Amino acid sequence: MNDSKVKIWLQAARLRTLPLSVSGILVGSAYAAYKNAFDWSIFIGCIITTLGLQILSNFANDYGDGVKGTDNTDRIGPKRVLQSGLVGVQELKKAIYWTVGLTMLSIIVLIYVSFKDIGFNANAILFVLLGIAALVAAIKYTVGKSAYGYSGFGDVFVFVFFGGVSVMGSSFLYLKTLEPLLWLVAIAMGLLSTGVLNLNNMRDIDNDRKMNKNTLVVKIGSQKAKYYHHTILVLAILCLFLFSYKLGLTPSYKGWMYLILLFPLGKHFVFVARNKVLVDFNPELKKLALITFGIALLLSLGMVL
Repeated sequence: MNDSKVKIWLQAARLRTLPLSVSGILVGSAYAAYKNAFDWSIFIGCIITTLGLQILSNFANDYGDGVKGTDNTDRIGPKRVLQSGLVGVQELKKAIYWTVGLTMLSIIVLIYVSFKDIGFNANAILFVLLGIAALVAAIKYTVGKSAYGYSGFGDVFVFVFFGGVSVMGSSFLYLKTLEPLLWLVAIAMGLLSTGVLNLNNMRDIDNDRKMNKNTLVVKIGSQKAKYYHHTILVLAILCLFLFSYKLGLTPSYKGWMYLILLFPLGKHFVFVARNKVLVDFNPELKKLALITFGIALLLSLGMVL
């Protein structure tokens, strides 16, 4: 594979989406370290699996929107490889199949590593089913007639998989139990990740409406989408505050290091309220994704240190 082909596949993988995808894993793993249950093999397995699912989702979104013609109009966002003719339909389908296979293998190895000492019990079976559900969800966002991204349910799936599954699932692989307090962080990560999707859908509202891609933003309109965006950001921060307080990180600045990111988050909050130019939402996507990753990283450091 020559350099130009590598660049094309890296473009299709959309590397800028990857930090957001591992944010929940960082927090769930850091909490396990806080509980003296961290395991590097589980951590590496979680990261590889999550990256595989995110890349699969990116390939599938490129394919699903491409074959439906959604990307063939005046799309504001980054150019897709299928839309641009850089990759053919069959070539992209083959990449999806390979990514499904490799990610499923990663899921199986991860579950084996996590449960090898206690045996393949009901929880291990549940994680196999959860892994299959994650694979299906990654594909079905835009692929097929029943694609949930075209009927306004994308926000629900992002909230569930980037929040509850990512944070609670990864911590369970270490601790073998669900920690009630950690739900606060799971909710926060899910809400912030949903905010990134909401920005994407606010940017694409005109094109999505034209192509009958009925995202939540298309259904409720731009102004209500802004109210929705601000609400989920505020709720996310309140959940993080409560978690830090309840965990007993209050006496130490380390547990509150993520507060330094409230300034750029506040600027983002104001920008969304004032912005009326759809294309200007594009850089905000990257900003909010990086802010979310930064919050996860600093909160994780606070628990580990």
